[in-house]
Amino acid sequence: MKILLATGGTGGHIYPATALADKLMQDNSKNEILFIGNEDRMESVEVVKQGYRFIGIKAAKFNNNRNKLSALKTLYKAYKECLGIVRDFQPDVVMGFGGYVTVPVVMAAHKLGIKTLIHEQNSLTGLANRVLGHFVDRVVICYPTAAEAFNKKKVRLLGNPRESAVLNFIKDRAIFSQFGLNCDLKTVLIVMGSLGSVSVNEKMTGILEGLKHKDYNVLYVTGRNNYEQFAGLSLETDTLKIVPYINQFNIAGNCALVMSRGGATSASEYMALGVPTIIVPSPYVTNNHQFINAKAMLDNGAAVLLEEKDMNVMNTIELIDQLVHDDERLAKMSENARAMSHPQAAYDIIALIKELTGKKDA
Repeated sequence: MKILLATGGTGGHIYPATALADKLMQDNSKNEILFIGNEDRMESVEVVKQGYRFIGIKAAKFNNNRNKLSALKTLYKAYKECLGIVRDFQPDVVMGFGGYVTVPVVMAAHKLGIKTLIHEQNSLTGLANRVLGHFVDRVVICYPTAAEAFNKKKVRLLGNPRESAVLNFIKDRAIFSQFGLNCDLKTVLIVMGSLGSVSVNEKMTGILEGLKHKDYNVLYVTGRNNYEQFAGLSLETDTLKIVPYINQFNIAGNCALVMSRGGATSASEYMALGVPTIIVPSPYVTNNHQFINAKAMLDNGAAVLLEEKDMNVMNTIELIDQLVHDDERLAKMSENARAMSHPQAAYDIIALIKELTGKKDA
């Protein structure tokens, strides 16, 4: 089968797409996969780094854009370019994973009569997917609330392909030895994404000072761009370590508790891993969708919600202390998180693709 995947802008759109690509190749090594994304965003590096063919195009946001006419002209030009790319590649199916760059790709495939799907990672549907939902053959969602934006006959609640990585995950608390931590202690991971959060980092100095000598480990990930501001503060102890970056999936899966942003892909990983979580949703994202993701986890007893505006030294340390020392509550949160997850997501999406294309044996 030939599969064209459109994705871009953020890791939350990119990594579910590459996770699906990996499973597609495991399913059948003869599959051909092509990615299309922004020529100047992180997908142009990350997708190629993972060994997949990538074509970059120039697209433009049409929401929050002062010059909407110019943005629409750019998108139309991208659409015309995508018509040529799709004709040349001749895919059996095209799947969009969100971000405005997916609009011209999926619309070109629709125009050419090719089967199309989109994947919505968040509980609140983004504008690009709301537009594309009118044209595609199927819509894959991760939260039941996302179905409200689409024709119910098209919707399939299958989850995020990143969740399927949990099927090969093996717990091993010895992983913390690389940071010089005592592997016999519980570990709390605090991470605000690969780049970190400037606003949260400003609050963390005092919080980390209060977490220096606990009876559990604390691993704080500053983000690659923010590590230097912590390097000379003498905050580290035997039980508190500060690092710029980690392999989040493997580390989080071995932690007793994670404190994190509420990005859709990270949240789906925590649910699949069954990790109790304190979600600090970013107030700077479109339509406050991280808060809505966090609310869904809160309502299901899988997470605690702490808004950034309410985050201070006293209440943050008190909350972490309470949770770490309440084994019964942690176990229940873990159980509730797993109940929300879809560990077969990648395989179920592949089955849907085969059903849609009529290539069940491909």
